[in-house]
Amino acid sequence: MGIRLGDLVERFGGELTGDPNLQVVGIAPLTDAGVSHISFLSNSKFRAQAGQSRAAALILSPNDDPLVAQTYAGARIVTKNPYAYFARAAQYFESLTAHVPAPGVHPTAYVDPTAQVDATAHVGPHATIEAGAIVKARAVIDAGCFIGREAVVGEDTHFFANVTFHARCVIGARGILHSGAVIGTDGFGFANEGGVYIKIPQVGRVVIGDDVDIGANTTVDRGALADTVIEDGVKLDNQIQIGHNCHIGAHTAMAGCVGVAGSARIGKYCTFGGAAMVLGHLTIADHVHVSSASMVSRSIVEPGHYTGFYPLAKNSEWEKSAAIVRNLGAMREKIRALEKSIKKINNQATEQEDES
Repeated sequence: MGIRLGDLVERFGGELTGDPNLQVVGIAPLTDAGVSHISFLSNSKFRAQAGQSRAAALILSPNDDPLVAQTYAGARIVTKNPYAYFARAAQYFESLTAHVPAPGVHPTAYVDPTAQVDATAHVGPHATIEAGAIVKARAVIDAGCFIGREAVVGEDTHFFANVTFHARCVIGARGILHSGAVIGTDGFGFANEGGVYIKIPQVGRVVIGDDVDIGANTTVDRGALADTVIEDGVKLDNQIQIGHNCHIGAHTAMAGCVGVAGSARIGKYCTFGGAAMVLGHLTIADHVHVSSASMVSRSIVEPGHYTGFYPLAKNSEWEKSAAIVRNLGAMREKIRALEKSIKKINNQATEQEDES
């Protein structure tokens, strides 16, 4: 199924140059697009590729449009944010052919008599929904999922196969939890007495807002006493660990393998590159961007881009640098001693000049 360019612009905005009746059937990259595709240019360094693209139409910015138009003969949709426009258009094209699971509960699923499953929701094979749980309208619970007692799943939220959503946890509307995600496991809380660890009961919840995406095999621990909170619009990639009692602000995004220790409080609109680490009990302000593989070991109170890793080098060079770093303390003391000696010599010279 396709869509007229005119209909696409009516739906998502933008300024169209070209035939509004032209039909496109999907989105493709600049180099792969055919005469029935629409493509997009979100990085100006690919202007030359855009100009030579076979795509029927391009989505591009006002800055790129005049230059691309010199060599590209197809239709053009000009918009301030071509990448966001592409995302919305891609969602629409996907919806034209997407499989929508039929409402109802599969015969092999177990639903406790006290659970509430909306008639428009879908519950797949071998899923388990425990006592007092609530699954709201149009939610999709795929095969093998587990929803614990008194948990709440919001409208239009989708649990892919084998998601585990433990007791009393809550997720809002339009969420996506990918396979293997585990929400509401016990936090890592122990008291030490004489070298022996005593478990602290984890009785809080995980409370997740609307429009949250959580990737495959990501884990979010429940709070010890208070709740672990993930606000609206947060995006968590695969294999992320969120510790107990953390609070992640709205529209923050984390790439794969990020680890956040317990009781960290992260602001809104933050980004974390892959494998970044955040120590526990820290506070991170809104609009903070942390580079990949960085270790956040102190609170960050001002917005900005922060990096905390040593650049990659040949191993022999890295070993030399590491040896220098190990000796910095001793070198610092030597420099201080030299500064004192130089200061003493300068003072003596000044005194001699004054006497003469």
